[in-house]
Amino acid sequence: MNKKVAFYTLGCKLNFSETSAIGRQFNEAGFDTVSFTSNADIFIINTCSVTDHADKKCRKVVQEALKHSPEAYIVIVGCYAQLKPEDISNIPGVDIVLGAAEKFRIIEYISDLTKEAKPKVYNQPIGLTREFIPSFSFGDRTRTFLKVQDGCDYICTFCTIPLARGNSRSDTIFHVIQQAKEVAASGVKEIVLTGVNLGDFGIRDGDREDRLFDLIQALDSVQGIDRIRISSIEPNLLSDEIIEFVAGSKKFVPHFHIPLQSGSNKILGLMRRRYRREQYAERLALIKKLIPDCCIGVDVIIGFPGETREDFIDTYNFLNDLEISYLHVFNYSERDNTPAAAMEGKVPGSQRSDRSKMLHILSDKKRRAFYHTQVGKPGSVLFEADHKDGFMHGFSRNYVKVKTPYDPLLVNELREVKFETIASDGDMEISETAEMFAH
Repeated sequence: MNKKVAFYTLGCKLNFSETSAIGRQFNEAGFDTVSFTSNADIFIINTCSVTDHADKKCRKVVQEALKHSPEAYIVIVGCYAQLKPEDISNIPGVDIVLGAAEKFRIIEYISDLTKEAKPKVYNQPIGLTREFIPSFSFGDRTRTFLKVQDGCDYICTFCTIPLARGNSRSDTIFHVIQQAKEVAASGVKEIVLTGVNLGDFGIRDGDREDRLFDLIQALDSVQGIDRIRISSIEPNLLSDEIIEFVAGSKKFVPHFHIPLQSGSNKILGLMRRRYRREQYAERLALIKKLIPDCCIGVDVIIGFPGETREDFIDTYNFLNDLEISYLHVFNYSERDNTPAAAMEGKVPGSQRSDRSKMLHILSDKKRRAFYHTQVGKPGSVLFEADHKDGFMHGFSRNYVKVKTPYDPLLVNELREVKFETIASDGDMEISETAEMFAH
């Protein structure tokens, strides 16, 4: 019988795409992929360093894996494995820790699944990690996360990503197109472009330099993919030409997720962000001018060292005045080996919590206001397989989440609908017209 492998992924969309790539290596090596709650021979846990309590989360997942399979071989990969390999090796039950470069050669390291007394650690300095390793997620019938860029050359004072993933590097446009065609052949309807700093995508070939805009243009002509969604992109890298192209594209959807982090120029300076609030507002104004129904998501960090109540209120008021659709709110947490960890003006945890609550309420308000602008309008919805309590969900091109009674014939199908009302849980309800099922 084939050996069985199970996976658990913490963190971002990029991690999910890389877990899938690692999974395909195991399948090609003769392993059968099983669910995390199954009796697996080996567990691969892909970690994140951005989320709070990385150590605690990693420990908990390892403990859960060993509950299901006490003799299983435990492998830890991902950003946390690159940053804190020795800490991870001290977690009871861990057998091997692989760094950023080593994780993509995982099969070389696990030929023998015998558990030994002392964990093995393979982790080269991140500066030696220069190769781009392509990946895309697999298994979700509806969408695929396609990695086109990795690493980051920015030096934001709060961030460990350059330490965990190395310098910015990208795939070639030719190879991205080949992967997109492979995704299309699998029947997936939507591709989400992912990267650590997606807007920094770039490949130099002699005198020619291909940038993100060139990649977008090339992907727009790939047959068989109905939607392409751009994941998080820095405001200083979101060019006029990209916005204008998306405005006229039938394939690229009207949805941008643009990190802000703070609405205070003082705090943006302390963070070493490469833009100021005025440029951010100008980007959003152009988007709304060209794409009025565009969904715009925003990342915000609260409680950064030196953030006074006045600085936070600046951020709150700035966000309140913007035409945005939702917020992703992060409490600042200290990270070893980052300049921010040594900065003065630490914000008490209770204040971070209070500010977070205020922004979560604002996010709910913004989301509901955006949904209200869509009521009564038609939309194209891609329905997903997950269902609960007799309902299934889907997302419109501009990221409106809809709900409708479960129908297996709608899974991974695109349907033209009409947005009717906003349900008590905040999701959009749609009219069940004959046209919806007449495809």
